[in-house]
Amino acid sequence: MHLSRRNRILRLSPAIRAMVAETILKPSDFIAPLFIIEGSGIKEEIPSMQGYYRRSIDLTVQEVKELWAMGIKSVLLFIKCKDELKDNKGTEALNPNGLMQRSIRAIKDACPDMVVMTDVALDPFSTYGHDGIVDGDEIVNDPTVEVLAKMSVSHAQAGADIVAPSDMMDGRILAIREALEQNGLTKTGIMAYSAKYASCFYGPFRDALDSAPGFGDKKTYQMDYANRREALKEVLMDVEEGADIVMVKPAMAYLDIIREVRDNVDVPVSAYHVSGEYAMIKAAANMGWLDENKAIIESLTSIKRAGADLIATYFAKDAVKLING
Repeated sequence: MHLSRRNRILRLSPAIRAMVAETILKPSDFIAPLFIIEGSGIKEEIPSMQGYYRRSIDLTVQEVKELWAMGIKSVLLFIKCKDELKDNKGTEALNPNGLMQRSIRAIKDACPDMVVMTDVALDPFSTYGHDGIVDGDEIVNDPTVEVLAKMSVSHAQAGADIVAPSDMMDGRILAIREALEQNGLTKTGIMAYSAKYASCFYGPFRDALDSAPGFGDKKTYQMDYANRREALKEVLMDVEEGADIVMVKPAMAYLDIIREVRDNVDVPVSAYHVSGEYAMIKAAANMGWLDENKAIIESLTSIKRAGADLIATYFAKDAVKLING
């Protein structure tokens, strides 16, 4: 048998495979999500996210220092608001001494070069668990956008490098950009959750922050998972309105969307490897059905291969340890 091309030659050894690998994961690809709670010295495992924790600010600062030492350059902050501080207007979200604002300041004081990204949405602060203000049975768009813009300014004033609106309200990117400009916050970036789908894979996250919707669902503002072209429309509008980075969420079930977005925009593309995707790998590994370490690297590589420049993942630390081997 005489062949002019033998493709297996470039797969013969680990060294050759590494030499010709098209997709390489590195620590700076990852955004580490962090869940923050009130108190001191507190580290609580999230029941539905084995090995992942809520931490008080002091222990969060320690975690950030460890992440930085590992080569992870960015964190995405989420806070668990006390029930007594929740209302329908997200009042606590605008508190200059709120948990989010204090967390930002503490992290930037301790690790100034870490890129601090902050979640901008009302669900952690809402008595209804929705991403916007509720009027009857409707999540109203324009009044919500006004609050999101103020929230973004508050985060930026506290020291956030990038605000990350995850709400999927119409027009919020332009409103946030204008509010930042008007307040002289011209160095603050926006990472828009541009194609965020109404997905079942968010369940453990809502457990982490106690932010499940109190009624109905989020399908009137998050995207229908049956739609592909709509995602591109949302992304292009956010870029036009001033987004510096666009995001697709979730990641693994939406690799086609990541590629579609990457092929059509010039800004960096991020993808969120969400809590349900994390929990599935953990559960299958616990049952002995797959190798957890191999599943982590294969999953994250597939997301980057699809076109993501940045990956928000609860496996960030694990992945870096495996990469550095």
